[in-house]
Amino acid sequence: MAAGGMTIAALASAYASGRTPEDVVDAVFDRIATCPDPAVWITLRERADVVREARALAADGRGRSPLWGIPFAVKDNIDCAGLPTTAGFPPAARTPAHDAAAVARLRAAGALVVGKTNLDQLATGLVGVRSPYGIPRCVFAADHVSGGSSSGSAVAVARGLVPFALGTDTAGSGRVPAAFNNVVGVKPTRGLISTSGVVPASPSLDCVSVFAASVAEAGLVRAQCQAYDAADPYARRAGSHPLPAAGAVVGILAEDDRAFFGDTDAAELYARAARLAEENGHRTTRFDFAPFREAAGLLYGSALVAERLAALEGTIAGHHDLLDPTVSGILEDARRYSGADAFRALQVLTGLRRRAQAVWAEMDVLLLPTAPTIYTVQQILADPIRLNANLGTYTNFVNLLDCCAIAVPAGFTHAGLPFGTTLVAPAFCDDALAVLADDLHRALEPSFGMNRDPLPEARATAAPGEATVDLVVVGAHLSGEPLNDELLERGATRVASTRTAADYRLFALPGTTPPKPGLVRQPGLSGAGIKVEVWRLSTNKFGDFVAGVPAPLVIGTVTLENGARAKGFLCEPCAIEGAEDITAYGGWRAYRRARRV
Repeated sequence: MAAGGMTIAALASAYASGRTPEDVVDAVFDRIATCPDPAVWITLRERADVVREARALAADGRGRSPLWGIPFAVKDNIDCAGLPTTAGFPPAARTPAHDAAAVARLRAAGALVVGKTNLDQLATGLVGVRSPYGIPRCVFAADHVSGGSSSGSAVAVARGLVPFALGTDTAGSGRVPAAFNNVVGVKPTRGLISTSGVVPASPSLDCVSVFAASVAEAGLVRAQCQAYDAADPYARRAGSHPLPAAGAVVGILAEDDRAFFGDTDAAELYARAARLAEENGHRTTRFDFAPFREAAGLLYGSALVAERLAALEGTIAGHHDLLDPTVSGILEDARRYSGADAFRALQVLTGLRRRAQAVWAEMDVLLLPTAPTIYTVQQILADPIRLNANLGTYTNFVNLLDCCAIAVPAGFTHAGLPFGTTLVAPAFCDDALAVLADDLHRALEPSFGMNRDPLPEARATAAPGEATVDLVVVGAHLSGEPLNDELLERGATRVASTRTAADYRLFALPGTTPPKPGLVRQPGLSGAGIKVEVWRLSTNKFGDFVAGVPAPLVIGTVTLENGARAKGFLCEPCAIEGAEDITAYGGWRAYRRARRV
């Protein structure tokens, strides 16, 4: 099998032509055996074990999943049943009995785990040099870093050893290695892919990420991995938020915000990417990068770094002498912060999120360099903290500000080193962002991997969709209530069950058919909030729905318990005069059950 054939699409074609999963597994292990970079892997499975799984797949018949029979690699901070999980720190190695949630879903689709890949120790770093298992190298220049922390996973895909690999991404670990090896790196919205079975770095920020040849193929993997997991306290449910398919407003760094640390080729490649975005029919605009830059600085430059210590303190206990010196320094530095420092940092972050929201109001996506430059291994070893920080200039903020991101190849320097760009969008725009990122990849550098093989033909086809509106319902339009069909008939989908903010009261409105409540905001009230549902419908259907809302109900803006605001049912104040206050029931359904209304 040619090097260019190691894609999901090529293997699917091979299976359609009569090849077997056993053939593919043998080809993969043959490639691995001749790979000149042994530091890619920490643990390889026995070939015979994977062959047995492949034969079992064939015996069961070809499955419908596009990932049936597709080999893949897993970063070694993600559990695979029966294989050691080291996280690059041998004293903490353990052999789990169960797969991580994401791995389990891939295996259920017929994908085949080949082995566990190398990483910066405890997923701490963007460089790929902080591992006792060796240093994976950039596939285009062995004296340059591969990027990290998901170093082995990116190199495995770039070298054509597997069609896709899982990584993790807390501060850029799933994007920087993609840029340095000419592959796609997808960092989903936090919580869409479960982190159950992942060694935590900063649990509130950690994401499982995907490396693949194209955005479309990475999207197949993400879709299979993505599922709500009640066992993961950071899991989130969400529908897909749209972006314009054409004519999107793309935020471009102002010249004063473009930090490339002397890499003039990288600066020119970024400028080229901005020009091509306009040529693809999008409108570009300069934006204020300050809140994003300041948020990035909080990750390691404030008490927020203490989350990493809290997550790993038990893991490293008694083994500090075996830590990589740079990793040890980061964790030890976190001890100097107090609880008050942590709350101050969170307050600063909250303010930055508000400032970032103002930026998002003016644009749809940000187009950024994935990394401002690339360094040699020796440069990183000589100056590990400062240069690592440079690499995170445009990645560290993304999870802190709750964004999704896709890194794509964007060309090569005169020295033949790869450069990448990243599209960033607000949370839950993952599907729509994929379409824009795929177009950008094909415009900038329509290749992948070390041989610059042509991209698979299949494009990311998840349509951005028409614009939608979220509607908060509190009474007769709740699921199962008499008027819920008015939403279902308009194609609405329920996206959340939640509560309002604390300052709302609920009243039973007299003389309404069917019975309805009235929701009224009372500033200063400190209650428990009112149970509500959030439904999403197209803007056209929303307008049609609102036209039928009878007085005294109105559609206004409702604040939810998490601070989010959405359109929703409220009541004219005059209608609650003499109405029964049912706030103590906590919601319409509880009131109806108690009073048999």
